[in-house]
Amino acid sequence: MDKETRLGLYETMVLSRSFEEAILRDYHADKKPNWDIGAGLIPGEMHLSAGQEPVAAGVCAHLSADDAVTATHRPHHFAIAHGMDLKLLAAEIYGRETGLGKGRGGHMHLFDPSIHFSCSGIIAEGYPPALGQAFAFKYQGINSVVIAVTGEGAANQGAFHESLNLAALWKLPVVFIIEDNDWAISVPRDASTSIRSNAVRATGYGIRGVRIQDNSVEGVWDASRTAIEKARAGEGPSLIEVHTVRLWGHFEGDAQAYRDDLESLIDPIAAYANQLETDGILTHELVQHIAEESKNRVDEAIEFAKSSPLPSPEDVEKYVFA
Repeated sequence: MDKETRLGLYETMVLSRSFEEAILRDYHADKKPNWDIGAGLIPGEMHLSAGQEPVAAGVCAHLSADDAVTATHRPHHFAIAHGMDLKLLAAEIYGRETGLGKGRGGHMHLFDPSIHFSCSGIIAEGYPPALGQAFAFKYQGINSVVIAVTGEGAANQGAFHESLNLAALWKLPVVFIIEDNDWAISVPRDASTSIRSNAVRATGYGIRGVRIQDNSVEGVWDASRTAIEKARAGEGPSLIEVHTVRLWGHFEGDAQAYRDDLESLIDPIAAYANQLETDGILTHELVQHIAEESKNRVDEAIEFAKSSPLPSPEDVEKYVFA
């Protein structure tokens, strides 16, 4: 990997973290003591991806806006890494009319046709739609791929297995990504899954599966390059499982009393910064500059969101179709 690629991975991770730190502050700022999730600047629940940035940065470095991503209920890092407009993203999270879904969807229902991005709060929901997009790309002769993301807990869902089977059968240009953060909400993997790595499940469907340890952004980048090139060449799907980390709770308000690993967690952004500094690619001054540039972009996006109008109650049925 060249210097520019490694710096780009770092910058993507920093931008994602900067965005989430900013919305985290506003999410808690006006919450009532009884945790009314409809109150405050940001309505609804909130699931943040801090710690899982290496997965999105490493995968999306190989994508363009012509490729598709179906993400999970914890979607911000993939949305940002795939190039979603920060202003439209922030406006949707703040429930404003200028948001991606006119402020009606919230952070778990981000849809952006301009970059083929979608996500959902339903576990493993993103896999079947990913097959539809991959089938459409293949049918139309378009040289695009689909990235389908889910967590390790979702690998026990029927949709996961059905999707792997059909993708292999039809040789669809899709790469399945599993973010293994050790906790399917609050249940450790070993208490719900009979195997140590979901990557081995790919073999049962005739798919190449690999597991990346240590939350390595460069490991993800390398494995994703191979899988995406394979998909573009018409050679069918692959599966990549990444052992990542969830630095914060499953949702905002999660006390995490079930966890005994909080003291030992490693922040992947700080770890990668140390690696790049050791390799002579990153300096303290450049770290500060990247952090400042990210903050400025995030501040501009959030100011846009806060200055945008709230949806009118009179338009409650305006975008409802049945």
